[in-house]
This record gives sequence, structure tokens and C-alpha cells, in this order.
Amino acid sequence: MRRYSRITGTGSYLPPRRLTNDDLAADLASRGIETSDAWITERTGIRARHFAAPEVASSDLALEASRAALEAAGVAPQQIDLIIVATSTPDMVFPSTACILQDKLGANGCPAFDVQAVCSGFVYALAVADAMIQAGTASRALVVGSEVFSRILDFDDRTTCVLFGDGAGAVVLQASDTPGILATDLHADGRHVGILCVPGNVSGGRVLGDPLLKMDGQAVFKLAVGVLEKAARATLEKAGRTDADIDLLIPHQANLRIMQSTARKLKLPAEKLFVTVDQHGNTSAASIPLALDAAVRGGRARPGDTLLLEGVGGGFTWGAVLLDL
Repeated sequence: MRRYSRITGTGSYLPPRRLTNDDLAADLASRGIETSDAWITERTGIRARHFAAPEVASSDLALEASRAALEAAGVAPQQIDLIIVATSTPDMVFPSTACILQDKLGANGCPAFDVQAVCSGFVYALAVADAMIQAGTASRALVVGSEVFSRILDFDDRTTCVLFGDGAGAVVLQASDTPGILATDLHADGRHVGILCVPGNVSGGRVLGDPLLKMDGQAVFKLAVGVLEKAARATLEKAGRTDADIDLLIPHQANLRIMQSTARKLKLPAEKLFVTVDQHGNTSAASIPLALDAAVRGGRARPGDTLLLEGVGGGFTWGAVLLDL
């Protein structure tokens, strides 16, 4: 009998500090940077985001999201036999944020590692966990996306600092006799490294290069719209499904115009596009699991629904996962 994986629980966490566009505009004005709620909303669809306190790390956000997902699944931390954390803002150079999370959860002993695919990270991590469960090397996986992007933003650059926020989302993925994850499709093209990156590193106790986020917004937009449609169609084809089978599209929450463009290309009505970017901003690897948990807990995604998750991020990476909830 073939072995499958299914999502049995979701969870998410947003740090308490919430900044509206007006709040952020006021903060930036004190630095001599001009922006406004209208300017941000018109270009991105973002109205608010959450920033973590200085002492809060990615593993702390991941811990809260993981506890919620485990509770929803009815699974104890000690029953987890695989932990994967997708993050571009780890607690430290090493060990992995997954190992730090593992210790905080009390789930020590199972494999734990990070995945770095930036905003596509959760899709990558979910695909890896699915493959390991199908192979029989894991039965209960905790898959997390967690970010503190506020730490790597250049607040002198209004074109990027208004886009991102902090948060975490998690799912419990368990072995099943019935299909849950139906198909995955992952890609990367390193020729586009320069259009979205943080070009800095640590050497000899010093930061070399620039440790703040750099992005060519127009280049990212053009590339994202095309590759997301291709990944979506490839995933549907692998699963033997069509556009009409999608009950809800939960894309990476980066820019409302990119999301709406993808939905139109898939001939999906507006009500089948799930949006949280207006309240969360772009939380990178955390954005899809944050949105998924909001959809589940808000009744927009129900058992039996077919969901399409897709992401695109620096690297340049992209991918999609089709699943039955």
C-alpha cells in the first residue's frame, strides 16, 4: 500500500507589536524618509505588519506557532520524528534554528534541520517532509516557516522596508493511507541571485559586505508572475487535476498585484484567492503557513478542500504544492 502524507494541524504566531502604514510612515519621517499609507497600499496591498521585539528570535516565534499546530493535531512534541524550519533569519550562524526549536519544544532526538529558500522556503520544506514521509523515514513531521525580517531591513530605503514583517506558521504533517499532498514542483535559477539578496556574511568576527536586504522590485515582479503560473500548472498536471479543482489558492503573501495576476492566469475568481498580505506584510518563509492557518481557523479552508500553495523568492527560487486538506 502506498504511503502518503497529510496535514493534520496548523498553527501561527505574530509578535504583538503591530505597525500600520501610518505608524511606519511616522517612524520613517523621523529619519527623513517620506512615504504614506496611500503610497504603500496602492503599490503592494499592504496595510500593516508585525515586528518582533529586539530580544525575540525566529525560534521563539516558531515555538508558539509549533505549539498551536501540535495542539490542533493532537500530537505531543515527543511524538514528532522530523523537524524542518524554513527561515532566512536564523537565530545564529549555527546550529540550525530547527535544533534550537527542537530543544525548546522538548522533542529532542529526531532529525532537525533548516531549509534556506527565502520566500519559497516553506514550499521547499513541505516537499522535503512529504518525500521523507513517503519514503518511510519519518511519520510525523513538524514543518515551520519563521522569520524576523525586520532585522535585515534598510530603513533608509522606502521601496523595501515597507514590504516586510515578522511571524511564524507551522503544520504537522503525518503519514496516511489516503492522499493529502498530491504533488509538488520545485525550481531555482541562480542566474537571478542579484535581484533579491542580502549580500553580507560574517568573517573574522566582522560583517563583510552589506547585511541588509536589496531588491530590484520590477525584476522580481516580472519573473514572479511567469514562474508562479508555470509551477502551478506543472503541479496540477502531476496530480491529474485542473484549475477548476482548486478550492483555494494560498500564495506567498508578497504583493497583492502578483497574487491577483496569478489567480487570473489560473482563471480563479477573487473569492478563491486567500489574502493576508494586507495585515501581515511579506513574512517570507512564514507567509504561506501563516495564511494557511488563518484560512483553516477562519473556515475558508475546510476538510476535503483542494488547496494550491505556491511561493517565489530570492535565489531565485519558486515552487508549488497541491494538497487535499
